Amino acid sequence: MTDKTDVGVMRRTLPALGLFFLAPLVAEFLLGNIPISQIFALLFLAPLYGGGAVLIREVVRRRGWGYPSVMILALAYGVLEEGVTTQSLFNPNYADLRLLDPGHISALGMGAPWTLFVLALHTVWSITVPIVLVESASRRPREPWLGKIGLWVYGAIFAAGIVANTAFALSSDSFVASPAQFAGTGIAIVVLVAIAARVGSRGQRRTAGTVPSAWLVGAAGLVLSSAFMLANDLVKNGWLQAGLMAALDVLAVIVVVRWSRRTGWTQLHSLAVAGGALLTYAWHAFPEDPVMDASRTTDLIGNVVFALIAVAVLTGATIRREKLSDS
Repeated sequence: MTDKTDVGVMRRTLPALGLFFLAPLVAEFLLGNIPISQIFALLFLAPLYGGGAVLIREVVRRRGWGYPSVMILALAYGVLEEGVTTQSLFNPNYADLRLLDPGHISALGMGAPWTLFVLALHTVWSITVPIVLVESASRRPREPWLGKIGLWVYGAIFAAGIVANTAFALSSDSFVASPAQFAGTGIAIVVLVAIAARVGSRGQRRTAGTVPSAWLVGAAGLVLSSAFMLANDLVKNGWLQAGLMAALDVLAVIVVVRWSRRTGWTQLHSLAVAGGALLTYAWHAFPEDPVMDASRTTDLIGNVVFALIAVAVLTGATIRREKLSDS
C-alpha cells in the first residue's frame, strides 16, 4: 500500500517538476536570450520562472479558475519580475540597451514599447505556454498537483528565486527605482490579482457553436504571435511600435476569448494556441542576439537544439492529449 501511495504522489508531483524546469527553458533559452553554453543558468532561473509558474497554476486550479486567470496572474508575475527583480521597466539604461527611449513616458519613467513587449513575453511565453503544455500532457489538467507541503515548498523556492535574482541584478547594475515606481508596481500587482480572482470566480459561460480545427487555431496563434515579435523588431517609431503591439494583443485576446467560449473548444485547442506561440519563439531565436557572450556557432547550435526540443515537447503533448481524449 505504501509503495502504491508513493507512486501516486510521484505521478501527481512530476508534472509540477516538469513545469518548474520547462518555464525557464522556454522563457530564456528557447527565446535565444541565453546561449546553450550557459545552460547552468537554468538552475538559477528555475526558482524564479518555474516557481512562479507552478504557484500560479496551483492557485488557479485549487480555486477552480480557468486560463483567463492564469494569464492575468502571469501578467502580475511579469510586473513583479520587470518592476522589482530586474527593474527593467524603469531603468533607462538596462543592459546598456536604452530600452526606455522609444515611446518614453516621462511622468512614469517608462517606455511604452518595452513595457508592452516584455510584459507580453512573460504573460504568454514565460508562464502561460509552459502551463498549457504540461497540463495538456497530464491526466489531471484541471486538478491540483501539489499538497499543502508541496505548495509551501514551491512558495519558498519562488521567494528565494526572487531574492537571488534581485541580488544578482543589483550586483550588475546599481540602479534602483523610485519609491513611487515601486509603489505603483505593488498596486498594479494587487489589482491584477484581484482581477484574476474576480474573473475566475465568475467562471466562463459556454455558448453553442463550433470552432476551427486545432490546426487552424494553432496557425492563428503562430501568425499573431509572430506578427507581435516582428512589430517589435522591425518598427522603429516607438509610438507606432507600441500601437501595433497593443492592437495585436487586443486582436489575439478577442479571437481566443471568442473561440474558447464555444462548446466546441477543447484542451487540444488550448494546446494548439500555446504551440503556435512556442514555435514563434523557436524561429525568432535565430535572428535574436543573446544577452550573454557566445560565438555565432554556439548560438546557432543552441537555437537548433532548443527548437528541436520545443517541437518534441509539442508533439509529445499533442499525442498524449489525443490519447487521453480518446480514452
